[in-house]
Amino acid sequence: MIRGGQNYVSCAPAFSNDGKRLLVCSASTVSVFSTATGFIVSSLEGHTAPVTSLILVPSSTTFLCYCWTASLDGTIRYWDYSVPECIKILHLHSPIFSMVIPTLLSASEENSAKSANVFAYVSVEARNAPPNLSKPRSRCGQIRKCNLTNYQIVGNLILKETERPESLTISPSGKFLGIKDKRKLHIWRVPKMDSDSAVSKKITLHHTKTFTILAFHPTERMVAAGDVTGRILIWRGFGAQKFLDSSGVVNGGSINDGEDKPGVRENDDAESCSTWHWHSAGVGLLSFSSDGAYLYSGGKEGVLVLWQLDTGKKKFLPRIGSPLLYFVDSPDLSLSSISCADNQIHILKMPSMEIVRSISGIKPPLSSQDICESLSSRAAFDCSSGLVAVQTENYGIQFYSLFGNRGLYEVQVCERNHQPVDEVTVVVTLVNLSVDGSMMGTVEVKLPEEGIGGLVCLKFWDLDDNRRFSVSTLIYEPHRDAHISAVAFHPTRHMAVSSSYGGDFKIWVCKEEIQQKGQMLQNSGWMCHAVGSYKNKAMTAAAFSADGSVLAVAADTVITLWDPDTNVLVAVVGETPTPIVSLAFAGKSDYLLSVSRGSKPQLSVWSMSKLTASWSYRLQIEGVSCAVDLSYFAILALLPESNEHTFKDDGIILLFNVTDPVPVASWSVTKAMGGGLAFVKRDPSQREVVDGKPLPTWLAYINGDREYVLFDPYGKEACEHIMTKHDDLVALEETGQFGYTSIYGELPKFDLKRNKPSSILSAVSERPWETIFSGSSHMLPPLTKLCSEFLESLLERRTATVE
Repeated sequence: MIRGGQNYVSCAPAFSNDGKRLLVCSASTVSVFSTATGFIVSSLEGHTAPVTSLILVPSSTTFLCYCWTASLDGTIRYWDYSVPECIKILHLHSPIFSMVIPTLLSASEENSAKSANVFAYVSVEARNAPPNLSKPRSRCGQIRKCNLTNYQIVGNLILKETERPESLTISPSGKFLGIKDKRKLHIWRVPKMDSDSAVSKKITLHHTKTFTILAFHPTERMVAAGDVTGRILIWRGFGAQKFLDSSGVVNGGSINDGEDKPGVRENDDAESCSTWHWHSAGVGLLSFSSDGAYLYSGGKEGVLVLWQLDTGKKKFLPRIGSPLLYFVDSPDLSLSSISCADNQIHILKMPSMEIVRSISGIKPPLSSQDICESLSSRAAFDCSSGLVAVQTENYGIQFYSLFGNRGLYEVQVCERNHQPVDEVTVVVTLVNLSVDGSMMGTVEVKLPEEGIGGLVCLKFWDLDDNRRFSVSTLIYEPHRDAHISAVAFHPTRHMAVSSSYGGDFKIWVCKEEIQQKGQMLQNSGWMCHAVGSYKNKAMTAAAFSADGSVLAVAADTVITLWDPDTNVLVAVVGETPTPIVSLAFAGKSDYLLSVSRGSKPQLSVWSMSKLTASWSYRLQIEGVSCAVDLSYFAILALLPESNEHTFKDDGIILLFNVTDPVPVASWSVTKAMGGGLAFVKRDPSQREVVDGKPLPTWLAYINGDREYVLFDPYGKEACEHIMTKHDDLVALEETGQFGYTSIYGELPKFDLKRNKPSSILSAVSERPWETIFSGSSHMLPPLTKLCSEFLESLLERRTATVE
């Protein structure tokens, strides 16, 4: 089983002490990347929920590599990441959203000072905390202090309660701890490392806008904070009155004369406050340089700004292309890293701030998915190469390796300004790849403004010599002003079909194929070969058969079958309760699958030899995939919210043999909404041999958050109960009694351990003339069969009259 698609930017990464490795939190694991190659070299596995904090222990030698991690599973773990091995586990029994450690001993110091205690401050969700009747609103966030050496919550100390768990920030010197709370900054002075006492003194800095982030200066009593408007505020000499020890010396500062000084914001305890403003939106990144001479900032614009503290002069790294989240310095002063909201981590060469390498995770779903739900498309798979193509926020298509778990390259579908904007003006609605992965079709829609305008564009792409896609043909308004519902490619030829809600479909052929037939054309590209329609109904889906001899196009609730070469209507099959949204031929078999959504969703299996429905289920289908060389297909179905079945997740994958309505296997899955399925050819080096035959394919499942898993649908795991981790994408369930009577009502129970025909299979009647004229006219059998059965019915009637 292969997993991937993790989020690499859920929290800040950390460089190893030699700067040659970068530790990145990815879901419930910590992935160790090489900064030289950008590839994963090892993983720290053990947490059962997302890791929220990662802190490295300083060391002067590369042989000692230790770190602390905290997770939402309520545990803190101590690791040797050079092995890798988990050394210690501490249980807090509350989800940990953030953790900081004020002062860490180096590995050598820790070995020589066994009596020294290591303390941490954690931000947790207090699930079992008693209600506080003195406060009008219950607060679920708590900041606590923990002893990591002897493991105990120090005096059950609760430093502060918040409405929700807040992110903690520690100063590089370990002397100050801070959080942002709406329009306030709360800053505490941290006691000495070996003290069990509470943090006794706190100051609060105020602002007129909501804070988004804060950062401490490495050596001076200086704090910087960004707000939602893009402003950066810098307080110098904070804690001038409150942070005063018994000798009259300010902790971390100079001698204080004891006189109260006027505040800058509502009598804040600070000597001065300055404001810088360059960002046009909220500040998402703030970090002082290791020498304290500069301040890095970033935001939604995707621009890294370097501020010189003394002069306020700026230097920029523009066109990063995504909002910035974290900036991390390396012990190797020539390297730094920035984490971006599009799940990319860029390694910078300093001080030129040049991007030298990138760690490319799969890009997250579009933020416009809810705005344009009816237009947004699913991920497309290149099943021959093990790639998935997903849409990106910057109007592009990212090609991601399922086997390598890394991004390969990105295709820009249409140009866009590098500065992200809130207003969505263009949506890439469809992406589809040919069977061999050499051709791609995309559809982009420019949304109308106030009901005026709007443009639909169809593009065909070809794979060039560098194995990158380039545009070969661009077609504006291919179906007048109607939206395109589907794009499908011929399995063996340079031919494609596009269907539209406007009531027609078009068959496109590549001019290179026409040249091969003897007709010479000057320009290469695609041209319209034929146009078809059926009773002015919306054409909602399209698919070619495995050999390409039949083109199936859904006309609302019926299926029309066409000869793609002559554009002749061969037959009409139907009909379904609601409009069909997807069609797929079941490999090289004689069956066609249709998916309908709406108030009466349905999965139907049609026999092409009989032109009738073979069997069907009333299921809400999110994805369908058919094995190319086998008669198997898999579906991804949503479970209803009122699910009281044994499956605890929100979706289920069912594997069928096309001739049998009883599923071969089933898997319970998470985050099924917006997910997809595909049978992907195995890597030749990873193929398994069973009974002398190599297993040809994996089954790939990608969920709504674009996490994915590849597994063997035909192996032993499909028939046995396998215990999996809490955060697994796919939980293999025991195949035994399996029924949906309590969920869907109309579906019968069936036993996976027996091979009994279902009652929903169609059967030939002994008196066909009694039902021959029922249903729609396009369902009538051929004329020869119709005449014989009609004459037979007359003969029976005459015989009855004589008697």
